[in-house]
Amino acid sequence: MDHEPLPVLHLNLLVADLERSVAFYEQFFGFARHAKYGDGTVFVRNAQGFDLGLKPGAPGAMPAPTMHFGFRAPDPDAVRRLRDELHRTGAPFTEESDEDDFVGCKVLDPDGYEIEIYWEA
Repeated sequence: MDHEPLPVLHLNLLVADLERSVAFYEQFFGFARHAKYGDGTVFVRNAQGFDLGLKPGAPGAMPAPTMHFGFRAPDPDAVRRLRDELHRTGAPFTEESDEDDFVGCKVLDPDGYEIEIYWEA
């Protein structure tokens, strides 16, 4: 059976401090509050229509080390600017690369979820 490809449009994360997480994703990744549900989950949305659900709670063990989600930047300098801004805040980085055909980094959000920011030729 043939199916149209379906876009991935949201991700839910369990977060220890809802307001801290909302502020992090608003400040660094351009999300804005979109909806709030009765269980306390807040959805923030970016300009591309991606929804990030932030549910208050106690995050358990982090996923496997290779599990992360990523944001593709329009150019290498956009990655560098965001990387430098995150460095100034003391955000913990797990990986950084700055090559001719790939510029990227991986940083942990306030709850320890790994986020990749990258540009690829």
